Amino acid sequence: MTGQVVFDPLLPWVVIWGLAAIAGAGAVLAFWRGLSGWALRLLAGFVLVLALAQPSYQVEDRAALSDIVLLLVDESASQRLDDRAAVTQDAVQRLEAQLTARPNTEIRRVSVPDGEGNSGTQLMTALSTVLAEEPRGRIAGIFLLSDGRLHDLERAPNLPAPLHLLLTGRESDWDRRLSVRNAPAFAILGEEVKLTLRIDDDGAAPGATQSDILISVDGADPQRFTVPIGRDLEMPVTLPHGGMNVIQFTVPTADGELTDRNNTALVQINGVRDRLRVLLVSGEPHAGGRTWRNLLKSDSSVDLVHFTILRPPEKQDGVPVNELSLIAFPTRELFLEKIDDFDLIIFDRYKRRGILPSIYLDNVRNYIEKGGAVLVAAGPDFASADSLFRSPLGQVLPAEPTARVIDQAFRPRVTDLGLRHPVTAGMAEPETWGRWLRQIEVNPNTGSTVMEGVDGKPLLVLDRVGEGRVALLASDQAWLWSRGYEGGGPQLDLLRRLAHWMMKEPELEEEALWAEPTGQTMRIIRRSLEANVGTVTITRPDGTQEEVTLLETSPGQFEALYEGADIGLYRLSEGALEAVIGLGPAAPKEFEQTIASGAALAELVATQRGGIMPLEEGVPQIRSVRSGRPAAGRGWVGLTPREAFETLDVRQTALLPAWLVLLMASVMIIGAWLREGRN
Repeated sequence: MTGQVVFDPLLPWVVIWGLAAIAGAGAVLAFWRGLSGWALRLLAGFVLVLALAQPSYQVEDRAALSDIVLLLVDESASQRLDDRAAVTQDAVQRLEAQLTARPNTEIRRVSVPDGEGNSGTQLMTALSTVLAEEPRGRIAGIFLLSDGRLHDLERAPNLPAPLHLLLTGRESDWDRRLSVRNAPAFAILGEEVKLTLRIDDDGAAPGATQSDILISVDGADPQRFTVPIGRDLEMPVTLPHGGMNVIQFTVPTADGELTDRNNTALVQINGVRDRLRVLLVSGEPHAGGRTWRNLLKSDSSVDLVHFTILRPPEKQDGVPVNELSLIAFPTRELFLEKIDDFDLIIFDRYKRRGILPSIYLDNVRNYIEKGGAVLVAAGPDFASADSLFRSPLGQVLPAEPTARVIDQAFRPRVTDLGLRHPVTAGMAEPETWGRWLRQIEVNPNTGSTVMEGVDGKPLLVLDRVGEGRVALLASDQAWLWSRGYEGGGPQLDLLRRLAHWMMKEPELEEEALWAEPTGQTMRIIRRSLEANVGTVTITRPDGTQEEVTLLETSPGQFEALYEGADIGLYRLSEGALEAVIGLGPAAPKEFEQTIASGAALAELVATQRGGIMPLEEGVPQIRSVRSGRPAAGRGWVGLTPREAFETLDVRQTALLPAWLVLLMASVMIIGAWLREGRN
């Protein structure tokens, strides 16, 4: 129970003080004029002014509240290195024992795990949250048990009490770490890109100047190099294939270093083609020729060379051959010397005319077998004696013409196999497509028929030849889709898919296995022309294996989700197919800095004169200190008792009730009048 005098003024304090000044001035004037009752006048004025302030005596019944001590325990990944977890747990027990022995003290223990999404240690976020939940007037002290490596210092709150950092780790700790300073997400195939790496030794390092580094691409056998420590390293890299390329950099573990978790970095770079180089060979002018050209030229990533025959040799008009063009077309350069520079060659209604000798067409066949791609858009000439099938190209074409040209309207349709093939899978329903008006009858010899026309006859046949690929479109009517005839159709989409399949883009392979990472989760995708696929064997970074069953999500595509517990390189295999994928960040934030240090928190700790104490020297003793005084010293840390309380009851008694004011003022005024009246 406590008591005190309180005021509840009837008028603003400025007015009350003004009235007091007037009363004082009146008393001074009376004294100056020699009035003997000036003292009584002064007392009467004082009583009236004091009555306006309404003084009361207030008595409170209070219940004392305990002090609260916050104990934040860092349980992030870096705190599990060496013996830090055991040291932290021992320190927590000793602190709790000291705090429990203190009278009127409560403990709030908060565990701080790894932040979500590689955000690191969120100590200040946790501290702000717990301060928002507790009354700040009862906080007597804050303890952080951590290695001092936090990643949200910008969220540090205003501290209501001393903050003490009890630092884990040892003075003799040292660590070697590999960091990726710069790595592009995309790179152009065939062009060199540079990655920037750095190897650093932190802490009490032995002083080495060089280290080995192992570099592995897509899980292949690593190559070993010796590089300097403490300098940025520029690594030139040329991607070996399109799609995702996984490059793993590893620094061998050195004796005595704190951890090897930061000795490996994964870089995933998507390989893309700069430009698609296409050679379009048109046999004669026709309605679809300009459509092919417009489609190819509309794509800014396509470099097009169009070789077209506008005047067939059999046309006899007497014009000398040397006057048929402004310059001679470089057929030898295109079909012999520079043919390997093209990604795709398209023959549109071309037939043997003697313009391209058989040696040129034989070189095109060699180009396919060595990895090139050829698309034949067949017209009526493909069924004639001058057909390309009668040339050296016939050895690699997937279908043979029967010499029959079917002049009949039909609607192209995707075959059952085509529904599973990446070139035609997922295309619009054929009922919405416009009809074509002509088809060349062919008998497929090899390959996959993915589209059919009249009476189910092959329309689009795809095949692999050697290391290259061939596609045969048994009609010259695809241009009707571009013109919107009867609603048109997906000619542009079909052409693009064909081109990318023929250039062996990974996402359009018929038999493919790959994975798409999201954090520590990967979506495993298996594409196949078969109705069923086997289980996928996953080899984790530690070498253990696990079988995962895939479910068919669409025709020809099987998927499964897999959660990887560890950061690192995962190997996938199913039958003869293999893939690699990296899960987790290239450099986990928790292991970017592993040597314990209080430098980051030093300024914040100093705001309330707290301390940074290495637990290697023992758990400090706890003392009570007054607010504003130093709260840390050699072997001790301080808490500020808050003496907080809860008010249970309040009673007030007026010191100047109205009757007393009236009596006192009247007596003094009358006394002054009587005293002055005698003189």
